[in-house]
Amino acid sequence: MILIGESINIMSKTLGPALRERNPKPIQEMALAEVKAGVDYLDLNIGPARRAGDELMKWVVETVQAVTDMPLSLDTTNPVAMEAGLKVCKSRALINSVSLQPDRLQAGLPLAKNYNADMIGLLWGAEGMPRDANERCMLAVELVYQANDMGIPTENIWIDPIASPISVEINQVKSCVEFMSMLAEVAPGCKSTVGLSNISNGTPTHLRPYLNRTYLIMLMRYGLHSAIVDAFDAELNAIARGKMPEVVKLVHRVMDGEQIDIKSLSKKEAEYVKTARVLTGETLYSHSWLEI
Repeated sequence: MILIGESINIMSKTLGPALRERNPKPIQEMALAEVKAGVDYLDLNIGPARRAGDELMKWVVETVQAVTDMPLSLDTTNPVAMEAGLKVCKSRALINSVSLQPDRLQAGLPLAKNYNADMIGLLWGAEGMPRDANERCMLAVELVYQANDMGIPTENIWIDPIASPISVEINQVKSCVEFMSMLAEVAPGCKSTVGLSNISNGTPTHLRPYLNRTYLIMLMRYGLHSAIVDAFDAELNAIARGKMPEVVKLVHRVMDGEQIDIKSLSKKEAEYVKTARVLTGETLYSHSWLEI
């Protein structure tokens, strides 16, 4: 499992100002902390960066590369900024991301080809968010076809099915997992990734790790290659590295519809089972799901 650290983000209350003010110290400290925590890539998210985005991306790539040679995921919707980062990136970059929206597709594919970069293929179409697993499959096939036609090998494509918040729409949560069970068949050779923290957006801060960890287990069952994660969640890292097999088996039992006696479990095991029931739609989401 490849882990991509999510913390260097223009939306961060602490690092956002450092990015805007071109203050390298907080950025470099965070990069080193994420590396120490055990990630495999660093995501550098500068958002749309409509003003001077090229200068900002170039600066943050060079700033991070001054202290670590960790591979980078360049995260922006601004193609000019993306290319500026690719030009100075010393390692093989990961473009985050290319979608099927016509303008992003036309700009993103040539960048992946010309700079020999891997790319995240975001399953967001011209009409927006796919409604179900089948629409995700259609978008994945089309994206791979377009990329291959540009000369981008299938193995350089990391499909992102788009995780959406559990607090908003359970059917999308379930569809994302269902799609992952189909990906190897509809797009053989592709890798996969997910913005894991999206699943817990809008939920109380102290509850977010339970959702993130359990959803990771559910997606990993179907060969999830990578995830963009909170690098400092040690328990999530342990799951990704295969160090909590008994918990993984419990979650898979819930996915298979088995009724597990909560009273027979430890507190930690019960938390995972309750969370898995919410994520599979067996239990209605509420902020108090762990207390029920």
